[in-house]
Amino acid sequence: MSTPSSPAKRAPRTRIERIALGSDRAAKIMAVRASIARVAEIDAGWRDASVVARSVVTDAPAMPLTDWELMSGARQRALAVRKILIVEGGFHSISVEGDWHTFLRGWAFVTDGQRGSFGMSPSIGVPPAIVKNVIEGRRELALVIDEVAGARDVRSRQGAWGVLSRDLLTRSMSFEAALIAAFAPFYNPELYSTTE
Repeated sequence: MSTPSSPAKRAPRTRIERIALGSDRAAKIMAVRASIARVAEIDAGWRDASVVARSVVTDAPAMPLTDWELMSGARQRALAVRKILIVEGGFHSISVEGDWHTFLRGWAFVTDGQRGSFGMSPSIGVPPAIVKNVIEGRRELALVIDEVAGARDVRSRQGAWGVLSRDLLTRSMSFEAALIAAFAPFYNPELYSTTE
């Protein structure tokens, strides 16, 4: 949906040739490609962008447990590959009226070397038994969700998102939403470059 003062499709602003991803995980690569295709629908400058994926090493935890750890990890990975983007998934827990709720969510960070932008995925509640197994057992969600699903390497396919939502939402789909949000200042610069 576009605002009344802006046309739905605009002439391309800048041609995006290459987007580097600080991960070699299949779900993340699929999410980047899907988000680029979505943005290319409204900005032709994104149509021929290629994705270069590579694994990077950071001091971010293997299983982030807070939004801060998720955001910091995404930013560290992006800066490690320079002018890049990354998506990071993990838990965020919050107490509401004394009851603890843990959500699986993801954050994306995009930078062109001069400016950076965060975007967040939707969140899905995580069953208490899985939360306990991850947090108290000090285990990565990937290992726990493989056991729950009775399959190997679930994170490279539908991910925990797919298992929790019966494949109505997948890991890749959640990251795609975060990436589209993080890309917003780059495909909608008129709105994001305005000052008060």
